[in-house]
Amino acid sequence: MPPGQTLTAGFPVLHVGDIPNIDLDAWRLRVFGNVAQPFDLSWDELRALPATEFHGDIHCVTRWTKKDTSWTGVRFAEIVARAQPAASAAFVVQHADNDYTTNLPLAEMLGDDVLIAYAFEGQPLEPVHGGPIRMLVPKKYFWKSAKWLHGIEFRDTDQKGFWEVRGYNNDADPWKEERYSDVPGWFG
Repeated sequence: MPPGQTLTAGFPVLHVGDIPNIDLDAWRLRVFGNVAQPFDLSWDELRALPATEFHGDIHCVTRWTKKDTSWTGVRFAEIVARAQPAASAAFVVQHADNDYTTNLPLAEMLGDDVLIAYAFEGQPLEPVHGGPIRMLVPKKYFWKSAKWLHGIEFRDTDQKGFWEVRGYNNDADPWKEERYSDVPGWFG
């Protein structure tokens, strides 16, 4: 386990704002920014893409780790291949309900473990955990895995997200305990 973490058998619930009521008939995943092929996917179009699974641990900045989780979704690399980001597009901003955003370098998101997830432990992802759709970036603290995902923006420059502008570390590596910014005046 990463340093400073405590094992949990549960699945704690933490998020910004209220749990949205998402109409799957109207929901769209917008892929945009510095790409050759911007596009939108409906729920059915997303679900028609090749599915894959991730089995492993997840870590929250609030110091819990959940071992041996199982997720199903579409590899983020599938979206990258379709969008064809420009060579200068080095960052990704995830856009979600409640005006939530989070950011990561594109290189960090290209691993086989990064999914646009719609199922947890073989069941549809519950709204309280980000369902119907969330990003899954298990190698980072979980705030980097946006719940209620509806947009993926490719950028040439970094743009800090909701928690990052409030003092959370921009990199969020649980193995390095990158919880909070080292900017003087921020908590941590």
